[in-house]
Amino acid sequence: MAQQTCSLIHEHSVAENAHWNRCVVANCRDASTANTEWILEASKPQNNWIDIHQLEHLHQTAFNKSAMLPRLPVYILISWPVLLVQGSTADPSKKSPAAPTRPPSRPPPPLGDPSWALGLHLYQALRSDSISVNTLFSPLLVASSLGALDGGSAGTTSSQLKDLIKTPSPSKAGAHTGDLLSQALKSFTAANGTSFHLHTSSALFSKQAPPVSQAFVKESQARFRLLHHPLGKGDSTADLKQLHGWAKAGLGGLEGAPLAAYIQAKAGALILANALHFKGLWEREFSKGSTDHRTFLGKEYTKVVMMHRAGLYRHHEDIENMVQVLEAPLCGGKASVVLLMPFHVESLARLEKLLTLELLSKWLEKTNITSVSISLPVTNITSTLSLQKQLSALGLTDAWDQKVADFSGVSDKGKGKLHLGGVLHWASLELAAQAGKGDADLEEENIEKPKLFYADHPFIIFVRDNTTGALLLMGALDHVEGEALHDEL
Repeated sequence: MAQQTCSLIHEHSVAENAHWNRCVVANCRDASTANTEWILEASKPQNNWIDIHQLEHLHQTAFNKSAMLPRLPVYILISWPVLLVQGSTADPSKKSPAAPTRPPSRPPPPLGDPSWALGLHLYQALRSDSISVNTLFSPLLVASSLGALDGGSAGTTSSQLKDLIKTPSPSKAGAHTGDLLSQALKSFTAANGTSFHLHTSSALFSKQAPPVSQAFVKESQARFRLLHHPLGKGDSTADLKQLHGWAKAGLGGLEGAPLAAYIQAKAGALILANALHFKGLWEREFSKGSTDHRTFLGKEYTKVVMMHRAGLYRHHEDIENMVQVLEAPLCGGKASVVLLMPFHVESLARLEKLLTLELLSKWLEKTNITSVSISLPVTNITSTLSLQKQLSALGLTDAWDQKVADFSGVSDKGKGKLHLGGVLHWASLELAAQAGKGDADLEEENIEKPKLFYADHPFIIFVRDNTTGALLLMGALDHVEGEALHDEL
């Protein structure tokens, strides 16, 4: 049957605020042809909805029966600006590959993992601050560093550290928390360069402290990759300069944001510090030719670069809670990126109140491999945090008090002198189109009627290890840097 091509452009002016709605359907071909590509773009202001009756009327007048406009899902018609790109660029002469006989095995669930337990509690404590924007941290690094410090503590200091990183359900196979964290660190290190590019460093700084036990240093380094560095004899300004220099090296040369909190290390202070820069390498590349400029509807409306791809991904829609769950594999399958996004444009406050380990486990278990059309902003999320306030709220209180803190395992002479002076965290996550090696060798995907995951508004992001199930990164994208957009009066 001969191909039939049509295009429809509809512009509707809204006098209230001079915004516009536009619907474009391009290159619509007969359904029997092997190559089908259509693009729907709708842009509209707040409180104005696309009228489905208008679309149906235009559809009847502009299309005949042999070239019908694909029916749109209702949630697209009643939500904010969306972009759907569905396409198959395969050569019609080539035979479509068979679908895989079985999907990849699922990683261990969050329940029973100390990095997920601490990560969720710490995330919610951080987000309780109304000024928190683009929060990002590594639950695995924080939990591992606290676990190492627990190895040098005693009494109530030790019990509070243990409570902080314990899990609400029995740990996997009855393993010790420290062993789980150590195994996860080794697993992530092994995946570096394959599934992602990772720069990371963890250290325990001491300020004019008694000699640190070499046994503690060796144990912490071997199991948790925690190094020891003494702070100089200078004042707080000199200490911050040293800490920022260390963080820059840990971020692979990137300049971390300055700390918002003031750090003053007294004699005997111990400061835990983590620095991490992460760039995931997708299993399948987002085509560089498909990137374009779109609007991100976050804390501010900004014009940003968006990347697009249609493929097979684990996906779930929780209709009751109006949340989409997407899991995108990284190269080699050793790690994956999980995104949680509200159906409609809104802040993350409602979604964050829903989060529990049980619900997260349920969502991840319900994901199924399906065709999904994804649009993501190209951006770099960065965060610099001082975690003393949040960790104290979660029950870690004695460690900060020089009179009651017991770090006698860190130094034989540390009783009554050593105390925790700060927990600092630098993190950076890069969202880009790049895939890992071997992308071109993968079988062609059979994509049919893809779901839409259009991330033009805030979402929560996780990066997890698929071998151990540990949580390397957790954060929120509330805002994307770009040209600010303003209503035209």
